[in-house]
Amino acid sequence: MGRFVFIVVSVIVLILGGIFFYKFYFVFGKGVKAGELNYFVQKGYIFKTYEGKLIQSGYKGQVAGTIQSNEFQFSVTNERIAQKLMTASGKWVELSYKEYLGAIPWRGFSPFIVDSIISITDQQTGKRIVE
Repeated sequence: MGRFVFIVVSVIVLILGGIFFYKFYFVFGKGVKAGELNYFVQKGYIFKTYEGKLIQSGYKGQVAGTIQSNEFQFSVTNERIAQKLMTASGKWVELSYKEYLGAIPWRGFSPFIVDSIISITDQQTGKRIVE
């Protein structure tokens, strides 16, 4: 009887581990977004994560009959990328990101994780910084 319980518990733990991996560590998609970096902050009570918001060109409404700018909320796990984005607020940035099926507290609040900066452009001077 004890061996049967051990096998059942082991199978349940493996299935739950597989579901957790699929939901939080399986890369669902990759892409590039461009827009004006609205804000970029480090926040959190226990896990300090980097969070940002990109305002994209164009308009869409969440509710029919309304107009709202396109926003892309993202998280950053790489310290080097985070430090570069800290100084890029208000500039036009192109970001490469990975999309996961869910967010976990130690990685950030968003399922979109920026993994590299393609370019940063100062709109006033037109000066482009390519990564």
